[in-house]
Amino acid sequence: MFTSNGATPKVSYASANGDEWETHEIRFTNLQDKTVWFEGAWVDPSGAILAWYHHEPWGMYEDSLLTAPSIGAAISDDGGRTFTDLGFILTSGDPLDDYAQNGYFTGGHGDFSVILDREGKFFYFLFTNYGGPPRRQGVVMARLAYEDRFEAAGKVRKYFEGEWEEPGLGGKVSAVLPAARSWRSHEPDSFWGPSVHWNTHLRRHVVLMNRTSGAPGWAQDGIYVAFIGDLADPASWTTPAKLLDAADLPGPTAFYPQVIGLDREGSDTLAGRVARFFIHGLSRWEIEFRNGSTSGGSPSGAPVTSNPATPEK
Repeated sequence: MFTSNGATPKVSYASANGDEWETHEIRFTNLQDKTVWFEGAWVDPSGAILAWYHHEPWGMYEDSLLTAPSIGAAISDDGGRTFTDLGFILTSGDPLDDYAQNGYFTGGHGDFSVILDREGKFFYFLFTNYGGPPRRQGVVMARLAYEDRFEAAGKVRKYFEGEWEEPGLGGKVSAVLPAARSWRSHEPDSFWGPSVHWNTHLRRHVVLMNRTSGAPGWAQDGIYVAFIGDLADPASWTTPAKLLDAADLPGPTAFYPQVIGLDREGSDTLAGRVARFFIHGLSRWEIEFRNGSTSGGSPSGAPVTSNPATPEK
């Protein structure tokens, strides 16, 4: 398990029963003082671990902490204790907006998750675009061919206007789950921070997201969910539905929804009918997915969360 705080990413190992954890700070051979958060990882059949990170450069502005994130790749050959930085793979080509009022970002790509498709052909990146034309802001997608996984820089392709042809470094994007109000606003209205997994019960991919809306800053409106069968067809995402309202969350900054599958092969990208449901790294709920009647290839029944301490919820 990888955890990050921007300065010192850590790797933790557990025994088969998970009773005891051993934690180590990750060493980098060539990170060059980047602040990174690991937000995706995958174990290659060769034993190497591929990881992808969110980076926020500091000191971009003399009088503020505003920044613009990018997404990079790293690789480990010793079980995650040491990583080699492979460089950036997803960067924005749009000019920074020095007058953005959201409180954090003047543009950039970040807050993402990664999943290998069911055919093993592409790694798909679901990430947030914080700048450029408002119609392109929100949750966007890119992909990397499996055979390019060890040399990803320059090989990632973004989804734009129905095609996977735009370069990952500087290319244009289409919002697959678009912002309703620009990140330039002090009251942006947008989905962000998508966490995607393949659900073996629904036989579909599921994405959980934050939504900021309303009060100034990044006010949390709630946690939303959407579904898709084929990641290669981003136009087929279902309309996001609210899963939890902000009033039901443990605090106003309860971001970063995520599931962990409970089966032996379960992970943050593979789960079944019931999984642990995490927010901001803590799990107070289980989440149950109901595969009811379908319409247009999408589940019509919404997922249901339950708090183990108060089952009536």
